[in-house]
Amino acid sequence: MPATPADGTATHCPYCALQCAQRLTSSVPPGRTAALGPAQPHVAVAGRDFPTNRGGLCQKGWTSAEVLRAPDRLTTPLVRDAKGVLAPATWDEALDLVAGKLTRIRTEDGPDAVAVFGGGGLTNEKAYQLGKFARVALGTANVDYNGRFCMSSAAAAANRSLGIDRGLPFPLTDLAGADAVLLLGSNVAETMPPSVAHLSGARSRGGLVVVDPRRSATAELAGEGAGMLLQPVPGTDLVVLLTLLHVLLAEGLADTAYLARRTEGLEEVRRRCALWWPERAEQVCGVPGEQLRAAARLLAASSPVHGGRGAYVLTGRGVEQSRQGTATVSAAINLALVLGLPGRVGSGYGAVTGQGNGQGGREHGQKSDQLPGYRMIDDPDARAHVAAVWGVPPESLPGKGKPAVELLSSLGTEGGPRALLVHGSNLLVSAPNGHRVAERLAALDLLVVCDFVPSETALLADVVLPVTQWAEEEGTTTSLEGRILRRRKAVEPPPGVRSELWVWSQLASRLDAPGTWDTDPSLVFDELARASSGGRADYGGVSHSRLDRDDESAAVWWPCPPAERGEPEHPGTPRLFLECFPTASGRARMVAVDHVGPSDDLRPDAPLYLVTGRVLQHYQSGAQTRRVRDLAAAVPGPLAELHPLLAARLGVVDGQPVCLTTARGSLTAPARVSEGIRPDTVFVPFHWGGPDSVNRLTSDATDPVSGMPEFKVCAVDVTAGLPVDPTAVPAREVHALATGAAS
Repeated sequence: MPATPADGTATHCPYCALQCAQRLTSSVPPGRTAALGPAQPHVAVAGRDFPTNRGGLCQKGWTSAEVLRAPDRLTTPLVRDAKGVLAPATWDEALDLVAGKLTRIRTEDGPDAVAVFGGGGLTNEKAYQLGKFARVALGTANVDYNGRFCMSSAAAAANRSLGIDRGLPFPLTDLAGADAVLLLGSNVAETMPPSVAHLSGARSRGGLVVVDPRRSATAELAGEGAGMLLQPVPGTDLVVLLTLLHVLLAEGLADTAYLARRTEGLEEVRRRCALWWPERAEQVCGVPGEQLRAAARLLAASSPVHGGRGAYVLTGRGVEQSRQGTATVSAAINLALVLGLPGRVGSGYGAVTGQGNGQGGREHGQKSDQLPGYRMIDDPDARAHVAAVWGVPPESLPGKGKPAVELLSSLGTEGGPRALLVHGSNLLVSAPNGHRVAERLAALDLLVVCDFVPSETALLADVVLPVTQWAEEEGTTTSLEGRILRRRKAVEPPPGVRSELWVWSQLASRLDAPGTWDTDPSLVFDELARASSGGRADYGGVSHSRLDRDDESAAVWWPCPPAERGEPEHPGTPRLFLECFPTASGRARMVAVDHVGPSDDLRPDAPLYLVTGRVLQHYQSGAQTRRVRDLAAAVPGPLAELHPLLAARLGVVDGQPVCLTTARGSLTAPARVSEGIRPDTVFVPFHWGGPDSVNRLTSDATDPVSGMPEFKVCAVDVTAGLPVDPTAVPAREVHALATGAAS
């Protein structure tokens, strides 16, 4: 047990990107003696005062320590034997097997025959080392991560318009002073409840504008005079934004001085928006024209150019997980620019990052086209800088790899990867078109999964390696607002469990990889800082010792470059764009876009829209939260939220099963009848696997710019009763099938 302060260990929640501050205290159960073997400590969670959560936590945060005691915690390596059963093995046996097969596959078909898939929940140190391991130890271009499913559209749009991708380029606390907040596709009241406190100022002034086809918990906050709810047809959020732009420009409400001084590209944007007057838009998006005008005028009145306290435009996955997700975010940025918001204290544009380290996870090398510091892998200067830190020739680094959906589709195909290493991701539940993903994983010669619980993906692996989780390791994460935070070790991991940093070091040694492979997170971070120095996401002036200095709640916003010799350390950058944008011209680029609609739109055999999302009690693929008794009991499985008119048409009442069928599969779930959803729309949360996985139904069509899959909208047929889907496997049989125990 590590030494901890008497009042516990200061750290941060393992779940969403709000990264609420926590304090963990651990104790050995009374009556436990050495003769009874190693004691499993009890860990108590308390909220800790921090600007983002102000001491509060959501249900997931309060119960987060229960996952440390999961009864099916992985504590020994597992290797699938000749009978198809996952059987215990020693670490040397498992790692020798993995290294031997990787060496053979690379010798036979080259380094790109091996692929790596990471996760947005890995610490910065792990994300960095994983990208390095893929490109140096394996030499493969085929590396990507589940953040491709999360922030890729927002990142692509921000990079091309604003010159940099940081979810919120301002402190979250700044929201409280604004007169208006436009929130598109984000249900923060359920996904990150403590953040709702920062919307109180806009709500008190009637300025919270929520865009969502459901009257979600967040949308409810805009009721009773607190703001407005716009409920568009799924897949038409871009039309809403183009129309808001049309009204602002047509009615002379734009900040013309700001546009002339700080932007370029306005005229083409103006021409595109001219086509979307409110009455035409109403026919496409279903939002009354007068509501669209009222929303535009409210935002204008709240903006500094018209004497308002300030306004913000925020996007989330609901509008980004689309084949036009990058275009939609570009339109949101255009809207903010027309109002003169980015680069003004108290106003701005931002994307609400989802995963715990979704920000840091994409900055340091897990993404198929990026190197540490948000450098692009096809930039010769970037390659030279990073290669020098890694101690390898620049020409030895591979080029761009395939983005996630394309990578997964290529597994086990002619010329595609034959082996896949998975870290921090549960692909069978989180990836779109889950049937196809399962087929591709089954076609591999080698599937290796590092995890701390037997997730659906781990149970299909040839080798499973048990690794540490959040409270058992040191490291850093980066929050949705760009704060670099310290994650601290509070308890020892169970015997037999290892850190992924150790795993990669061991494999690198067996593969005769060049360079150094530290296992101390502080040393890995120091190397990350050097590799990122000078990049867009510059962590060069940060270290574990700096984050630990003086105040346990200290955090530093990037970019934070290293100080010159004799100069004081850089304070970090809480607010971006105050003087200029980091583009070639120093101006923001307005990108003209237009609406094309969903790839899988309504048709006679699928006359309704299926949308997906999260519920308060669960997180992502549910691998963690489904193992917490109270959370699992509160929402034990998926549900299908539908309007009373649709329920009446189907002849079902609340709680009765309905069958949802798309071009890719079927799902049965109990109906939840609600007047808060559009009559043409059905909502299903995505936290379950097997036959309960809605991502077996979702589309794997992708955004042409970002590679983001179109999770959030597809055509579906809904009927009363049970599905006719021969591929469905009862959830109780999934574990038996994966371990070879099924008859």
